[in-house]
Amino acid sequence: MTAKTPRGILYLLPTGLGDNALDSTLPAGSRQVAHRLSHFIAENPKSARAFLKQVDYPRPINTATINELSKDTPAAAIPALLAPLLDGIDVALVSEAGCPAVADPGALLVRAAHEAGIRVVPLVGPSAILLALMASGLNGQNFVFHGYLPIEKTRRAWHVRDLEQRSRRDDATQIFIETPYRNDAMLQALLAECSPQTLLCIATDITQPGEQIMTRSIADWRRNIPELDKRPSVFLLYCAKGTRRAS
Repeated sequence: MTAKTPRGILYLLPTGLGDNALDSTLPAGSRQVAHRLSHFIAENPKSARAFLKQVDYPRPINTATINELSKDTPAAAIPALLAPLLDGIDVALVSEAGCPAVADPGALLVRAAHEAGIRVVPLVGPSAILLALMASGLNGQNFVFHGYLPIEKTRRAWHVRDLEQRSRRDDATQIFIETPYRNDAMLQALLAECSPQTLLCIATDITQPGEQIMTRSIADWRRNIPELDKRPSVFLLYCAKGTRRAS
């Protein structure tokens, strides 16, 4: 009787949040896992190769196998991505920035790995969402991450008002992100639609030299509007339970 081939491990390997050296944000243990692996699954293979260069990958980077898993990857392609793991090869899933499978298409692969009985191991590294929440001073016991809000102006305004209402009703911090070149439009919507006393944290360029994390009331932000264009940012909205809405 042929022995069953042991399955590989799917490592969830965080990457940096910018171009800075990773010494202060990615532990040695996570870098060591990257060093010993030959197979990777990435949202963007080009970015993955840059990441391997950042962590001083010990072999020629062009010898690493890097398969793509993006938002456009069909579900039918997942079995082929799992194939090396079923053959006993350890594989790392890496994101475009930060933690894989969080605000990232990798969750589909991770779920399929669980269904196939493959061990999934999350590794330590930076998460812009959690770092922003930690530094915000807002409710870290009860929070919701919404990803991207709608682009269209009227729908975006409705969602902003809805998030403020949810925060007030549920006493929960509402967290969301935007494509950096649309940050200013998002901020304008927040300033136009939210009550003056609602708190807004804007966490920009997290872990980078220009990092800025500030929590202020909407009224204060209206008096001092920051320049956010093309700067990666996380937005956190909080309106304490029982606070009345005011224009």
